[in-house]
Amino acid sequence: MAQSKLNDLAGKLGKGGPPGLGIGLKLLAAVGAAAYGVSQSLYTVEGGHRAIIFSRLGGIQNDIYSEGLHVRIPWFQYPIIYDIRSRPRKISSPTGSKDLQMINISLRVLSRPDSLNLPFLHKQLGVDYDEKVLPSICNEVLKSVIAKFNASQLITQRQQVSLLIRKELVERARDFNIILDDVSLTELSFGKEYTAAIEAKQVAQQEAQRAVFFVERAKQEKQQKIVQAEGEAEAAKMISFSKNLNISYYFLQNPAYLKLRKLRAAQSIARTIASSQNKVYLSADSLMLNIQDSGFDDMTEKVYKIGTGLPKNWLDARKMVGQSDVDKKNVGKVATNMAERMM
Repeated sequence: MAQSKLNDLAGKLGKGGPPGLGIGLKLLAAVGAAAYGVSQSLYTVEGGHRAIIFSRLGGIQNDIYSEGLHVRIPWFQYPIIYDIRSRPRKISSPTGSKDLQMINISLRVLSRPDSLNLPFLHKQLGVDYDEKVLPSICNEVLKSVIAKFNASQLITQRQQVSLLIRKELVERARDFNIILDDVSLTELSFGKEYTAAIEAKQVAQQEAQRAVFFVERAKQEKQQKIVQAEGEAEAAKMISFSKNLNISYYFLQNPAYLKLRKLRAAQSIARTIASSQNKVYLSADSLMLNIQDSGFDDMTEKVYKIGTGLPKNWLDARKMVGQSDVDKKNVGKVATNMAERMM
């Protein structure tokens, strides 16, 4: 039954169908064709891109189209869109140094096509220009530059090596209408044998420096002991000098100390007599108990005057005595003899 209905509808359309149906179909087809033609005639260039036109009649056109909406002739022309933004690319290459050491070096480049020369770039290289050019020129430049330096110079002069590689790469890429915005060395490593040799050398240097440190420390300790011994010897000489200067000289200049010593002597004498069973009669002068008498201090003042007249050091003793043979060793003896003469 459904098949018969479809056959009836087809028959009606074949006979002309309802009035105006053919005109509607024609208008609908015209509108569809126009919409398709318009859509095929317009194309959009996104931001950071450029477009060139390939014509079936004239080939690559020299015009370059920037971002926005543009018109083309359908079927006869079609756009070729290039991304002119910088794109990173990492290239690794093993190469030899000037001293025949194998170096593993990695290079990172930011490249983009020259937007003013896109038609020539497309004619020479095509859309995959970076795949065709960058690996070859990077390997060539790396090998030529690294061969100018020794392995040690590649470490100590890395910035200079990087600048030289960048300069030569930029010049080589410019020949292919490619712009390099940045060139940097990301990895620089040596072979296992050379790395082991460097580590052994560093260890040897550290051991040598350590040995030098121990030697210097031993010298400092030796010098310290020498200085300490000299200081102790000088201190011993000064102590000996002070003892030889007759220590009583300092006591002679202090009457209160002499008076105190007298009192201690009187206490000792009184204690001895008190503990004895014999009866002893002594005067106050002999027992040193006449503290209130003026005569008690006469001897003290006399001794004080003697003390102020004694030499304080061996140079004063030499001046006072007038003998050139007075030195640090016999100054105490000289001072004692002077005190006896003054008393």
